[in-house]
Amino acid sequence: MLHTLIRAPKALMGAAALVALGFAAPAAAQTQLSIATGGTGGVYYPMGGGLAEVINKNVEGYSATAEVTGASVENMGLIATGDADLAIGLADTVAQAYQGTGRFEGQQLPMVRGLASLYANMIHIVALSDSGITSLEDLRGKRVSIGAPGSGTEVNTNAILEANGISYDDIDEQRLNFNETADALANGDIDAGFWSVGAPTSSILNLSTTQDIVIIALTEEQLNAARDADATFAVTTLAGGTYTGVDEDISVLGIPNVLAVSSEMSDDLAYAITSSMFENIADLQAVHPAANQTTVEFTLDATPVPLHPGAIRYFEEIGAEIPDRLRP
Repeated sequence: MLHTLIRAPKALMGAAALVALGFAAPAAAQTQLSIATGGTGGVYYPMGGGLAEVINKNVEGYSATAEVTGASVENMGLIATGDADLAIGLADTVAQAYQGTGRFEGQQLPMVRGLASLYANMIHIVALSDSGITSLEDLRGKRVSIGAPGSGTEVNTNAILEANGISYDDIDEQRLNFNETADALANGDIDAGFWSVGAPTSSILNLSTTQDIVIIALTEEQLNAARDADATFAVTTLAGGTYTGVDEDISVLGIPNVLAVSSEMSDDLAYAITSSMFENIADLQAVHPAANQTTVEFTLDATPVPLHPGAIRYFEEIGAEIPDRLRP
């Protein structure tokens, strides 16, 4: 449950304290920033770590750390309560939080703002080759990991299954994170698992080197049903060869990932983080290839909630045209 009392982000309180101290503050004083990511077997954690390094090197007076979390749903709550200063979340989850719909029915978080859209997740449905599972319908009656509690994977899994007439009553659902899902598949404890994650991801890479895997392709009708149910879904291609033994291109559902903050973050800090990230994007790309998608154009096209005014300042400074829907 979200805290009923919404507190100011720690970074803001820390910054205010430093201002109050003025020149008496030690030169080495650093305001701590927390970046809510996900599990260590996905892409959020290394991306968050890369972003922390960019902040540490380029945003004077701040020190950032990537934190392991349950991912998207939990992360929006952490932004709302001030227990995280920045957070990565799937676009549909971020939109639900801002609008007070879906998993956030009755718990609207109107303070959620975007700094950027980082990259698009690809929704992987993975089974072992000898499982006999070759289609979405084959999941009926099977042991299926639907994602960690509070994760965007669970939100995406539910949307895809429901849109295609499959409920949790039709499967034996297991709520496991990425590493747990890979281990459970390898050990025969589950039959299939969902990942909503940037490709390639370490947990599937590792699994595919020790086991023969298949990635279940959705039919055109199934892809369209999911897109009709959730407008943030898009069809994209998982390239053949991304994982050992998966040689053919596969059409999968994709969904953007948003770097979110609270509206209470200062404009100057939001500007400094946004500008530092885009001006030093090569440093983030060196951490994970998913950051090759982190562009201003992708941000302005894919972000589902209003941008923070500090981010807008940077985008306008470089000559970008901000759509009206992204202005608070």
